[in-house]
Amino acid sequence: MISKLIKRIQETNAPICVGLDPMPDLIPASVLNSNYEIYGKNLRAVAESFFEFNKKIIDACYDLIPAVKPQIAMYEQLGIEGLIVYEKTVRYCKDKGLLVIGDIKRGDIGSTSLAYARGHIGSINVEGEVFKPFDTDMVTVNPYLGIDGIKPFIDVCNEEDKAIFVLLKTSNPSSKDFQDKVMNDGKLLYEEVADSIAEWGALSMDGKYSNVAAVVGATYPEISKKLRKRLKSTYFLVPGYGAQGAGAEDLRYCFDEDGLGAIVNSSRGIIAAYKQEKYKSKFSEAEFDLAAKEAVKDMIKDISSVL
Repeated sequence: MISKLIKRIQETNAPICVGLDPMPDLIPASVLNSNYEIYGKNLRAVAESFFEFNKKIIDACYDLIPAVKPQIAMYEQLGIEGLIVYEKTVRYCKDKGLLVIGDIKRGDIGSTSLAYARGHIGSINVEGEVFKPFDTDMVTVNPYLGIDGIKPFIDVCNEEDKAIFVLLKTSNPSSKDFQDKVMNDGKLLYEEVADSIAEWGALSMDGKYSNVAAVVGATYPEISKKLRKRLKSTYFLVPGYGAQGAGAEDLRYCFDEDGLGAIVNSSRGIIAAYKQEKYKSKFSEAEFDLAAKEAVKDMIKDISSVL
């Protein structure tokens, strides 16, 4: 799967993914009100508004980008109605030729981990008929239960040609509370996790890189520089650009010398671009999709300047 992601990045010349993370306060009032009229003021109306919002952004941007990353929590907050729209969003993106990274951050052991893997990147056999429940191409996973929580995902990756991004050094300020702790052998915890990711990655190689990839935040450029040198065969999913404060220069060390090795995510910076002063003068609230498209182009140009 990582080789497919690289191919799409090379085709679009855009090492970015759009985070489809809708929230009610990010949806234009006109979209919400039209669905309130149809469904009433309830969770179904908000969920349908999420899908309408996603759909317009996807239609505007799908030919510019290789992938999207819907954060499942934004949909789960609406209960079953939200999960239905999450699944509809995934399928709509795939119909448009986009690769989908399901940001689910799952982490458990044994049969539970396998169930997560089957549900999100795998398949279920029901009386001889095979179903793919969410069918995302890649997912994010939490490594802190050790190999017991990761191996079932790797097995499904190998069966289905899928990939995982393991949380390594996340972009949030409090990541240092645990990830930067010094271990008994003198290594930092994130370095210990990095070495495990390299070991796990050997179980699912896909050309130069492994299907066991890593989440490395752009907000810690010196750490990403160290991790890039440490993880020669690991692709990075890079959050933290834009709304979280990281700029293009902070991304430089996430990439290899050939410009590969990383895909950078932006969520609010793109889907809520119509709220930013930079785009307000050009686009109305109803043209949120066009503002998102312009933000995507600006992001591609910005990142290209350091590659």
